[in-house]
Amino acid sequence: MSTLGVVVPAFRPDRRRLEAYLRAVAEELQPDVLRVEIDDPQPDVVDDIAGFDIPILETNAVPYRRGKGAAITAGFESLETDRLAFADADGSTAAVELRRVVDTLDDADVAAGSRRHPDSTVTSHQTLARRYLGDGFAWLARRLLDADLYDYQCGAKAITAEAWETVRSHLYEPGFAWDVELLAMAAALGLEVEEVPIEWEDKPGSTVDPLSTAVDLGAALLTARHRSKRIQDSRLHDAIAATRDETALVDRPNDGRGGHGQ
Repeated sequence: MSTLGVVVPAFRPDRRRLEAYLRAVAEELQPDVLRVEIDDPQPDVVDDIAGFDIPILETNAVPYRRGKGAAITAGFESLETDRLAFADADGSTAAVELRRVVDTLDDADVAAGSRRHPDSTVTSHQTLARRYLGDGFAWLARRLLDADLYDYQCGAKAITAEAWETVRSHLYEPGFAWDVELLAMAAALGLEVEEVPIEWEDKPGSTVDPLSTAVDLGAALLTARHRSKRIQDSRLHDAIAATRDETALVDRPNDGRGGHGQ
């Protein structure tokens, strides 16, 4: 029977909501490890989370803001399970829906939860600005990347350990763009990526600035396309890469440089 590790990246989480979500994930998925990666914690937050009395719960905190992607990468690197998954700490993806995403790994290397799939159900919508920006980004991403999906940014994804080993050294984005890069690199490397329509509920209290995030994601999308083409042996993109000095997340010193956007 395959083993499962779940990572939840957290930056200034609502403690009661986080506890309820972690308990739901532990009960529904019964993972072997449930790990919370905490950035720049406020006083007593780490002790509070460690005191949730969930036997499989692990916590790791750093005193700076790495960003969502760097936090998930660190969490995945710590796991020794057959399957790896992550979910955003706000609980927008219910535990039962996260389980559906993980179960899709029976037939795929990477499974991506989707809020925008025609078969998805959204029970509470984002603001119009965030919806329009998200829809526009997904439209553009479908035209630039090998991964042809409706939703690249939903905070619920899973990957097999073998696929993680293949893609891990190709991930550079420390913040929100990590989701997009993971899917782009997985597709470029020939991994099977499956989109999973889910029931999703927008939660209030996001730390995301829609406009600045849209700018960052647009730049990251072009970068992800460049890296995808480089993997596929594009001479032009190899030449572009030769002018850059970049280090994959798994090879960076754990000093907090370059991360933002949890």
